[in-house]
Amino acid sequence: MDIIGASKSGTGKTAAYILPILNKLQKVVKDEHKTIKALIIVPTIELADQVSRSLNGFGKYLNITNVKVQGGSHKSVQIDRLSKGCDIVVATPGRLQDFIKNKKINLSNVNTIILDEADTMLELGFLAEIKAILGYCKQPRQTMIFSATISQNIKRLSKEFLRDPATVEVSNRRDIVNMINHRAYKVDKKRKDELVVKIIEDSNIDQILLFASTKISANKIYAYLQSKKIRVSLIHGDVKRGDRAKSLGLLKSKKTRVLVATDIAARGIDIKELPLVINYDMPQTTDDFTHRVGRTGRAQQKGGVISILTVNDYTPFGKMERDLKLNIKRDIYDGFELTDTQPRQKQPKKKSLIERKGGFDFHKQKMQKRNRAKSYKKTDKKGKK
Repeated sequence: MDIIGASKSGTGKTAAYILPILNKLQKVVKDEHKTIKALIIVPTIELADQVSRSLNGFGKYLNITNVKVQGGSHKSVQIDRLSKGCDIVVATPGRLQDFIKNKKINLSNVNTIILDEADTMLELGFLAEIKAILGYCKQPRQTMIFSATISQNIKRLSKEFLRDPATVEVSNRRDIVNMINHRAYKVDKKRKDELVVKIIEDSNIDQILLFASTKISANKIYAYLQSKKIRVSLIHGDVKRGDRAKSLGLLKSKKTRVLVATDIAARGIDIKELPLVINYDMPQTTDDFTHRVGRTGRAQQKGGVISILTVNDYTPFGKMERDLKLNIKRDIYDGFELTDTQPRQKQPKKKSLIERKGGFDFHKQKMQKRNRAKSYKKTDKKGKK
């Protein structure tokens, strides 16, 4: 069956589709004349690397090969590997479409297709590429869409490409992850960078993933942390593929303490037992917040999230709390007392003396009856009301 699969980040979605694919292919693959039978499309280079590693790990004792087709590395190397034959291709949409147009890859025997992190691919504008790619794959086929959340875009995509799909939603984005400790600190705009440094220094944590909302913001906080002698690395869309892999490797090996990342570049990052995520900037959507939070507390490990809030962040942060049914206390860090003008708090309506004493307000009831009586009007000559 075609499938829409949704579950929180860190719950094992990759294994959920890789294990069945390997089980199915081991029955049909041949040592000679290998042809591509399964295609896994992912939005980022980092996720392509992660999926390929999982295939190699789970299929260690199987004669099933996979090739990555992705940007950021030499085309000639990938073309050479494809020419030798493989069973599974893990690809990013742009490079894969380029190979199809130039007849460097043959997808006519593909009968299993995975769209992983499909919501991210749609956000990045890959819909046209996905449509073109699927047109080159054989029918009938099994198509599966996986994501941390089922958005309206996912539903539209499934209507176009899936046949009567089964929806498997293990957990939705509003589930509260009990293993994650959420904190939020209010701060003046001009002291935001200073507070981040203080939190990092006081935390005594040697692996921290810090999220910025834009590449400009990421570069800014990266340079500031460097100036404060904090070991820091950087990942975003303008950083070359090799440097991105190096930055991630430095954090995993604890040779760097903080990894600054944007939302898109961080999709697919899997750091074992990552203890802390810092929201330097608040994300634009609740789904992005969910993906950020999903980098910690993975595989039932404990994790922590700290959100830095200036006055401009109070409203979007409150919306995310409501969406996710969270109630996060907004504290003020010692030494960072607020001087920025704060929004006026809505005052609760005062109750009457009788209401405060728990009695019955006869005057209020009398006024309600009078208002109801006024609302009755004759609508026609027959006396109907």
